[in-house]
Amino acid sequence: MSTRFSDFKLRDATSVPMPATSLAFTEGPAVHADGSVFFSDIENNRIIKLAPDGTRSVFREPSGRTNGNTFDQQGRLLHCEGAEFGPGGGRRITRTNLETDEYDVLTDRFDGVRYNAPNDICVDGKGRIYFTDPCYGDRTQMEMEIEGVYRIDLDGTVTRIIQQPDIERPNGIAVTQDSKRLYLVDSCPTLGGNRKIWAFDLDSHGNPSNQRVVIDFAPGRGGDGMRLDLEGNLLIAAGIMSPRGPHETADVPPGIYLVTPEGELKSRIPIREDVLTNLAFGGADGRTLYITAGKTLFTTRVAIPGQVAYPVWTE
Repeated sequence: MSTRFSDFKLRDATSVPMPATSLAFTEGPAVHADGSVFFSDIENNRIIKLAPDGTRSVFREPSGRTNGNTFDQQGRLLHCEGAEFGPGGGRRITRTNLETDEYDVLTDRFDGVRYNAPNDICVDGKGRIYFTDPCYGDRTQMEMEIEGVYRIDLDGTVTRIIQQPDIERPNGIAVTQDSKRLYLVDSCPTLGGNRKIWAFDLDSHGNPSNQRVVIDFAPGRGGDGMRLDLEGNLLIAAGIMSPRGPHETADVPPGIYLVTPEGELKSRIPIREDVLTNLAFGGADGRTLYITAGKTLFTTRVAIPGQVAYPVWTE
């Protein structure tokens, strides 16, 4: 096993990751200002709410096979309704107002064609929404031939901003709150497929340029979801204990990898569960991580608070 990825542990972690709750296939955590954690259980087609006191409840069922979730600047919960783990996928971007229970469809088609399986979502400091649309499930159901990245502007206009051949299969996505840089996980589960984290500069309109590689996890399992801390570091959910086929190796053990914007691998929070999918910052000081991995939602503490569009904490 390569020591490049396996020897790191997060030196400034203040606790060992502990299970917060277990389900079937967890994804897309998002933390509300009241401390509640919303996350997807894709296999069971539902969104779960974990209250601050540890009480678990079903927030929405069916969920349209929701994958990624995040909050916008108004505290509304955004959803990537996907198309994996069975029928009933919404294949659209939706939004829930938790105060009024209003549930809106933001986009379900681009140029008249249905999306493949919206996967992950983020919001920049200007309130613009970015989401990825790969196809990791049944590729015979694809109507959209392109697996791309999209931006939803404040007036509702949808623009495709990244596509093949510049990338292969977009997955996790994150954007700085100064709205100047976008990071993208490009994870293609084929022999020789990309396992890269890309960085793009964003202009004042949210258009990307200056594409470059931050880190390449090949030939191991690459990144899935990621988030940014206040110092600009990337925290990336990546790796696997048991490779799922010849397209990946065990060179990247499962964990949350701390990587600088320049691509320096600083450390790792080891988590011995397949498959790590995503993470979110929360807690009263912004230093609590919630990590979805396989059937489990983990929680741990870190030294640096996260960047978020929604003001969960005041520090």
